Amino acid sequence: MPDITLTTLILLCLAAAAAGWIDAVVGGGGLLLLPALLLGLPNVPAAHVLGTNKAVAIVGTSGAAITYVRRAPVRVGLAVRVGLMALAGSMAGAFFAAGISSEVLRPVIMVALLGVAAFVLLRPSFGTAVAGDADARPVTRARIVTAVVLVGGGIGFYDGLFGPGTGTFLVLALTAVLHLDLVTASATAKIVNVCTNAGALAMFAYQGTVLWQLAALMAVFNLAGAMAGARMALSRGSGFVRAVLLTVVFSLVAKLGYDQWTA
Repeated sequence: MPDITLTTLILLCLAAAAAGWIDAVVGGGGLLLLPALLLGLPNVPAAHVLGTNKAVAIVGTSGAAITYVRRAPVRVGLAVRVGLMALAGSMAGAFFAAGISSEVLRPVIMVALLGVAAFVLLRPSFGTAVAGDADARPVTRARIVTAVVLVGGGIGFYDGLFGPGTGTFLVLALTAVLHLDLVTASATAKIVNVCTNAGALAMFAYQGTVLWQLAALMAVFNLAGAMAGARMALSRGSGFVRAVLLTVVFSLVAKLGYDQWTA
């Protein structure tokens, strides 16, 4: 484990817990966790930060996925098919991640966040339909193929290469392509996200770019936050998920913008 102060370690653990909660509700916990790791470990190479982020995130994501599967109407078979494609994509992305420097991460994350915010704001009814409604549009075979190839492969590659916001992008994409409500999309995204995290982590571990001791400690807090977030999302519904999504997006855009301006 790198030589870090106790204060920094405590703050990283708290960030891991908050990221787990956010990730379970709307996805995108990495948008908090990765910047926290970048700030807390300024002298650690970016590849090691990305690898450690994956080792922490997979624990909380797995816990949230189990909680959702037990209590939400998830099509596990479809989620696994998308997830397997996402696993392959994330391994490919992680292979190229070793050449990414920390300096390029902030602007990329900011652009992605602003795109998410604009999409959700321009579509007030997005993800508010209740699963099983009579008015719900059927999921065609073409949409399932699109979900597997583009959502799984494309977002999986992004997750291995950068990572932050993957859960959020999965929720948005699954809602748009498969006409899911936000709670069901969040549940499905968790299963897919476990696969993307596993693929990326396998590649980072192979390359020796994971700080295992630090990741193990932070993962405990991430799991606790994720379990709490999943239960809250299930009990409060899509309106709550949407409100948290927008709050998270705008807060992180403001923070990353400030960091970029003062860098």
